Amino acid sequence: MRLALVVPNYNHRGAIERTLEALAAFDLPCYLINDGSDDETRFLLIELTEKYPWVTLLHHPYNRGKGAAVMTGLRTAYADGFTHALQVDADGQHDLADIPAMIERAESAPEALISGLPQYDESVPKGRLYGRYITHFWVWVETLSFDIKDSMCGFRIYPLAATEKLFLSHALGERMDFDIEVLVRLYWQGVLIIHLPTRVIYPEDGVSHFQGLKDNVRISLMHSKLFFGMLWRQPKRLLQSIKQLFTASNKNKHWSNMTERGSYWGIKLIAESYRFGGHWLCRAIMYPVIVYFFITGSTARAASKQFLEHVKQQQPDHPQLSESLSWRDSLKHFFAFGNAALDRIDAWCDRIKLEQVEFPNREMLANELAAGNGAVLLVSHLGNLELCRAISIHQRKVKVNVMVLTENAENFNRVLKQLNPDSALNLIQVTELGPSTSMLLQQKIENGELVVIAGDRTSSQTAGRVIYQDFLGEQAPFPQGPFILAGLLDCPVYTMFCLRQNGRYHVHLEHFADTLKGPRAGRAERIEQAVDEFSTRLARHALSEPLQWFNFYDFWRKDEQAQRTHANSSDCSNDCNSKGQASK
Repeated sequence: MRLALVVPNYNHRGAIERTLEALAAFDLPCYLINDGSDDETRFLLIELTEKYPWVTLLHHPYNRGKGAAVMTGLRTAYADGFTHALQVDADGQHDLADIPAMIERAESAPEALISGLPQYDESVPKGRLYGRYITHFWVWVETLSFDIKDSMCGFRIYPLAATEKLFLSHALGERMDFDIEVLVRLYWQGVLIIHLPTRVIYPEDGVSHFQGLKDNVRISLMHSKLFFGMLWRQPKRLLQSIKQLFTASNKNKHWSNMTERGSYWGIKLIAESYRFGGHWLCRAIMYPVIVYFFITGSTARAASKQFLEHVKQQQPDHPQLSESLSWRDSLKHFFAFGNAALDRIDAWCDRIKLEQVEFPNREMLANELAAGNGAVLLVSHLGNLELCRAISIHQRKVKVNVMVLTENAENFNRVLKQLNPDSALNLIQVTELGPSTSMLLQQKIENGELVVIAGDRTSSQTAGRVIYQDFLGEQAPFPQGPFILAGLLDCPVYTMFCLRQNGRYHVHLEHFADTLKGPRAGRAERIEQAVDEFSTRLARHALSEPLQWFNFYDFWRKDEQAQRTHANSSDCSNDCNSKGQASK
């Protein structure tokens, strides 16, 4: 992260020198914008830049407004190669001692906007304080959420790539309306807004450039524009996020390269409807969405039909499927996917109670953890793996680490984190299982924690490293990585399938192996046996609850690397060995 300071200034002669003196301790480059100040202030700013060589002075020939000055600073910083900019007002209102905490938070969430959440003392003018609540209300309406707790604080760290994208697509207000509008539009753009409490004071000698009537009119007009923009964009965005869930553009792609099914905004809307209206409101919004997915999602619809046909071949009289498979079965499959999403939110928000969960073998795992031993749980995308939170909810000392092998669920996971920031469930996002991942997870196991790994999805990053096993009557590729990793961790391994059955949640926990570690000479056979056992268990539970199978892609698709290897070998002539070496 490359961070610069942005300080807008319009005739703040009394406070600007104190502000720069305090900022010098942070050793950050600074863009000081003279927004058409009078001559006395302009000369003072020139003197200060000579005194502080880390300050770059930018001039507006006339007063354009605070928003214009901030935009000039942000765009100049971005053009100069900075990734983030910390906006600080020149009037001395902000508690600069909070800067290290803001920087630390920005480093941990580089794509987010970090904003101060004002904590006022008695110096705040009551009219300004009460006026803020009117703006808060309209911002909550415009975003359909309470995520933006304060939109008027000018103490922020901006992610510059996101702000530049916004500036190139929208003309924003250039005066006191800027701070509000930029935050709302960045939120619409999918930028996460994180607030940190900060003390704000109004100095006795402070100069305010807030023009009561003019700025209130500007802000009112801005809110009107945002409100009607929200009414226009929300249905359009919802349809876009709907279409992304199952689009034909994902056809023939490896599952881990498919785009995330639903924009951040669309997923956030579902989450907010859950917060305010629970399941009934979510379903009222979600079911029409799912029907749209079903109609437009030819790739996912074909995958559903393919899977259900395999089930039907194994169990022709399956009670959950029609006698003759039709589109209605696939639509039921889609609805089950939507309902499972609500179950995931329930699990994340600690709303699943112990009495709702059938977990007959829980003591088997509890005893392992009580002895200070960590364990690996092999799971799948059958049912609801978030129900493993039944462990962390009801045994608070247990930490659960879930491997996420792709970024294609980043928006959904981000929304879940916002719903319950204190969750004991830790999502570890990686692109492949490598040595660094192994070392990280080894530490988790040694600390007596659980590591959850899905064993039913290959990765496009590890093409060729699969094992083919029979699954519902046809050979399907299973990844080697989870089983190799479980062997490296040298700990007890369990399988866990979390299914909703007869209106209750059932956690099917089974012992898999004391360890998958063993002599190197027999590793291939040992891993193949482990994959065979896992695929057998997966098939058994998939046949039990086929509508809870949520791999909406061709599960039996041949691994890409295997296809290329086969093509190369087919084209080889007698000099195949030399060509093969060259291709490798």
